[in-house]
Amino acid sequence: MDRRHFSRRMLAGGAAAAGLTSLSAAALPPVAAAGVPAAATPPKTAPAGGAVRHLRMYAEKLADGQLGYGLEPGKATVPGPLIEVNEGDTLHIEFTNTLDVAASLHVHGLDYDIANDGTRMNRSHVEPGATRTYTWRTHRPGRRADGTWRPGSAGYWHYHDHVVGTDHGTGGIRKGLYGGVIVRREGDVLPDRTFTIVFNDMTINNRPGHQSPNFEATVGERLEIVMITHGEYYHTFHVHGHRWADNRTGLLSGPDDPSPVIDNKITGPADSFGFQFVAGELAGAGAWMYHCHVQSHSDMGMAGLLLIAKPDGTIPGYDPHH
Repeated sequence: MDRRHFSRRMLAGGAAAAGLTSLSAAALPPVAAAGVPAAATPPKTAPAGGAVRHLRMYAEKLADGQLGYGLEPGKATVPGPLIEVNEGDTLHIEFTNTLDVAASLHVHGLDYDIANDGTRMNRSHVEPGATRTYTWRTHRPGRRADGTWRPGSAGYWHYHDHVVGTDHGTGGIRKGLYGGVIVRREGDVLPDRTFTIVFNDMTINNRPGHQSPNFEATVGERLEIVMITHGEYYHTFHVHGHRWADNRTGLLSGPDDPSPVIDNKITGPADSFGFQFVAGELAGAGAWMYHCHVQSHSDMGMAGLLLIAKPDGTIPGYDPHH
């Protein structure tokens, strides 16, 4: 199971605080997943932001020659840790570069000044063996002085190196220096499990086709996917047996929500999006495929499995040795 991530809940030392359900969730009866009674307990929701958080992160070379980010020395992974905060939070990341080349942290979607850009162009990178602190901020939505509306930071974003290989950092991204970021809005529903999936050129999470990652869950669990694309190609992300709303959260706010419901989305270099859904809802347990739906890409191995088990742990028709 691939669940390596860092979240505000981990920083807080426990589960995120439960909150009220949305009006739409309260007004409608719960929908049961196939073969599983609907839960009577409201889902947990994200609390208000505004906290100042501190984090240590390391860039390291892995045994197979790839590069990764980690929260502890010797614990780097590809993708790097999933960072989760709430709108209004500020995050200070003490970043240590253990590589033999310069590296950095650059984030999409969050607020930062030029000293925290993470590029060589403005000398905000980190030389080998050195440490520096990057500060990322988030904000709530609100009205500008001119009366126009300013969106908040909430969304599914990502971070990556912007230095290794060239002045633009393409070598670091190719070797695995990237990870996901989730910024939640107060009241957002929290998932049971979150998975990060990165289409990087013709690999998934930098693994070739015969090693594509599988992800495990149980029928009825609320799942969340953070989808990121890097490299030279456009892809389409598709998951079998499930669908989501094409909006910020993947969830409908109520019966009149105009968001289209989809099961396939085009994604290009540096794109990121995310969504939630209920494992096996109206579909049941099974080895459900996720893949790039560009046919030649799928044929070349850009496919993996979402393994959804029954409550007893069995997965109908699944042969792990096949």
